[in-house]
Amino acid sequence: MGAFLCSPQPPQAPRGPALPSHPSHGSTARTRRKLFVFLLEKDRLVKENNYRGHGDSVDQLCWHPSNPDLFVTASGDKTIRIWDVRTTKCIATVNTKGENINICWSPDGQTIAVGNKDDVVTFIDAKTHRSKAEEQFKFEVNEISWNNDNNMFFLTNGNGCINILSYPELKPIQSINAHPSNCICIKFDPMGKYFATGSADALVSLWDVDELVCVRCFSRLDWPVRTLSFSHDGKMLASASEDHFIDIAEVETGEKLWEVQCESPTFTVAWHPKRPLLAFACDDKDGKYDSSREAGTVKLFGLPNDS
Repeated sequence: MGAFLCSPQPPQAPRGPALPSHPSHGSTARTRRKLFVFLLEKDRLVKENNYRGHGDSVDQLCWHPSNPDLFVTASGDKTIRIWDVRTTKCIATVNTKGENINICWSPDGQTIAVGNKDDVVTFIDAKTHRSKAEEQFKFEVNEISWNNDNNMFFLTNGNGCINILSYPELKPIQSINAHPSNCICIKFDPMGKYFATGSADALVSLWDVDELVCVRCFSRLDWPVRTLSFSHDGKMLASASEDHFIDIAEVETGEKLWEVQCESPTFTVAWHPKRPLLAFACDDKDGKYDSSREAGTVKLFGLPNDS
């Protein structure tokens, strides 16, 4: 058993969402006010629960790194909410200063970082639910992430750079000119060897974690790269955009392993944390957002009947 968590956005959404996953439970968030948890049973996703409480769109969510029952959501209603999958009510609501668009949980589980539309990142104590630090940036902050060792904090920005801060000091370490245009998303390899960035230049760059140098690029997409995900063993990297396919590459060589065909743009992808299964969330067909539907389109690749 396993499940996935995703946060698709409508076509006009300005920044890319994340799609993390957890082996025991998973959830999917529409950019409305509902959340859904799905379980993976053999060859299909089965809805387990839905969660309500946010007063505006839910733009991103992520799992606790080690507790399979907890996940956190970021919303435009200027709050984050922590949820326990064993109940349909949130266990904590934390007020923030702005409309939140990105969120991540530190690898040690002690801190939640949330970014808003004003490019402010707030660091919240996961136990006391109080703010520990707050940083205002002078550039457009896209995706945020800790490294696997929990001692550095990474931000991708609208100038094509990767900004790296020490953690918990939050002192600038380095700014890397990663892409010639907007650097949208970032993901770390579970093995701790690489991280990848995706950009508006349609390139995916693979970086050595220790040396902070680019080791190779993947260039099979034609549109801005919105979402990335490493497989559980770090051997495969999935990337997607408005192209009607998902590129799955071999990390060590850059060679194409699969091209997963889609009928519409893909907003978010995530590998299962223990199996070679890829979950992905797509836009509605023809780019039309149907508010009467309960959830976005979530699909799986890697089941026995997939070619």
